[in-house]
Amino acid sequence: MEMHQLRYFAAIMDEGTFTAAAHRLHVSQSGISTQVAKLESELGQQLLDRSGRQIRLTPAGEAVLPLAKNALATFEAIKHTAAEFADAVRGRVRLGMIMGCSIPAFLDTIADLGHTHPGIEVSLHEGYSDDLQAQVLASSLDLALIGYAGSVAPGLEASIVVDEPITAAVPAGHPLDRADLDFSDLRGERILCLSPGTGIRAAYEDSCRRIGLDPRVDIDASSPAALLRLAERGAGVAVLSASSTQGTGLQTVPLANAVTHARLGLITRRGQHSPAAQLLRTRLLAALQAG
Repeated sequence: MEMHQLRYFAAIMDEGTFTAAAHRLHVSQSGISTQVAKLESELGQQLLDRSGRQIRLTPAGEAVLPLAKNALATFEAIKHTAAEFADAVRGRVRLGMIMGCSIPAFLDTIADLGHTHPGIEVSLHEGYSDDLQAQVLASSLDLALIGYAGSVAPGLEASIVVDEPITAAVPAGHPLDRADLDFSDLRGERILCLSPGTGIRAAYEDSCRRIGLDPRVDIDASSPAALLRLAERGAGVAVLSASSTQGTGLQTVPLANAVTHARLGLITRRGQHSPAAQLLRTRLLAALQAG
């Protein structure tokens, strides 16, 4: 097993196709296909289901993918840690983050960087995910943590740190407090969701459209906490990711036909980046994927 085989495997799932992964990594499609096949042979398990129009993970692939990403993040961290001893990294990094970001691993990494690398200045910019993608493409930002559904804009590289289905959050005893729901069960309910330009909102709207429903939202907000407090007060059903509802008094009910997942990812432009930006990206990925 070699690191480039794990990198190819992870890139295929990030990009969705062998062709897109090959383009991102600047290698031939046949080369990626051959190396992933060798990886599967060495492991004695098929990782990818290639039988349909869309590449899917096998059960073994689902178990191996997060381990492969952690291995890649650790490998990059080792390289950059060694480089830090050779030459102190300095510079300014313009970092974007989703509105209301309070992820401990993200904030801890930024705080720790000030102690380990006082020569690196970090400029934080908060915004909606669509705007952050545009700013990274325009080189106004070096990297950004965004929420999205599907794929990011062409010209960007995304490293996924969270990929989860959207759910409905309701008070205990609510008529929709069940084992699971379909989107059709939400008809007649007031829908609470995040603002346009967020990954959860995009996943909700795309899932609705794919099954022929109108993606209506009655109240939107930039903060999941605000929506959850409103749901607790009977203002409606909060449509959010499962992780954002943890620690509340609400019941989290899976939406069985949510075909599009909400993703959280760290994005950069394709190509070379400053040592300071690359160092921060490596540390953020290691911390976010470990958490």
